[in-house]
Amino acid sequence: MSDAVAYSGLFAVAFAAATLFPLQSEALLVAMLQGGYSPAVLILVACAGNVLGSIVNWFLGRGIESLKHRTWFPVNAQGLERAQRWYHRFGKWSLLLSWMPIIGDPLTIVAGVMREPLTIFLLLVTVAKLGRYVALTAITLSIV
Repeated sequence: MSDAVAYSGLFAVAFAAATLFPLQSEALLVAMLQGGYSPAVLILVACAGNVLGSIVNWFLGRGIESLKHRTWFPVNAQGLERAQRWYHRFGKWSLLLSWMPIIGDPLTIVAGVMREPLTIFLLLVTVAKLGRYVALTAITLSIV
């Protein structure tokens, strides 16, 4: 497999994993690290894909509130209000948890609902996701 295809695959998995699809970019990153790919390039590619996926979530959040009264809407109005209250309580700094499984992806959607400015969102989410990939790479390389 060519490097371009491998890195593109990591980007795609990291992008999809940042949305509500149940994918794990970390497993692919570790496998590629063990396969001898450049750690710096892997970190940058995975981070770029994951942050871009989070930006998609932010945009979804910007428009999702207008759909909350539809019968097919996946979250009831009370659940959405609870998420908004939680975000209001902890604010933009909660985006530093956007790297975490289960809560990270919905958190990026709620940030859009709460109209968090994109520049602040981008900065905090990038720090969180970059930190995760750097830490995972350092741990993996110290074990191998």
